[in-house]
Amino acid sequence: MGLIYGYDIYLRPRNVARVLANLAELAPPARAVPPLEITLPGGDRLVLPFTSHFESEPVYCSTSSALELDTSLMFDVDDALLEYAQTGGRGPEADGRIQIGYIYATIRFESLLHPGYASVECWAATSGMSRLFARSANVRKVFTDLTADSGGVCCLFDTGDGAPEQVCWLNGEPIQETVSGPRFSDLRALVATWSDPEQ
Repeated sequence: MGLIYGYDIYLRPRNVARVLANLAELAPPARAVPPLEITLPGGDRLVLPFTSHFESEPVYCSTSSALELDTSLMFDVDDALLEYAQTGGRGPEADGRIQIGYIYATIRFESLLHPGYASVECWAATSGMSRLFARSANVRKVFTDLTADSGGVCCLFDTGDGAPEQVCWLNGEPIQETVSGPRFSDLRALVATWSDPEQ
């Protein structure tokens, strides 16, 4: 089994439609697949430039605990992204950005860390992409900006192998802390710093 690194965003459930709309803005301008219609648990409807389980049939989430998306996203070039593109990825587009995909996104309407919060877990499809997630400052910036722009309370970089998560964004500020470090003894201590999800 290869590396499966990802960025996990935690936000209030009322902001799920907003984070999905913001995620859609990161998609490549041209797509070869039909748009995907999503109906969220609260009734919000969106049309996204992604697939779900590699299909474009409408998805109704009223009775689902999660939504699975297959995404391709655009990133501004940095050295790590350029190296990734030169070793088998796509080269820079005319606007200077690089398309990376598939990035799998799992939207949990009740997150695993706190049932009052939703989560968006964006994880790499390959070991090479996982290494890119770990090395690229611009990949990290896209996910922390997505957290900020969507009203998220926390963004974690997770290697999925039991290693401590890295906190990239917390309560409106970019930070660099490790869970199981001096500031956060464990995930419960981290979650305790989040505000009431109803506020």
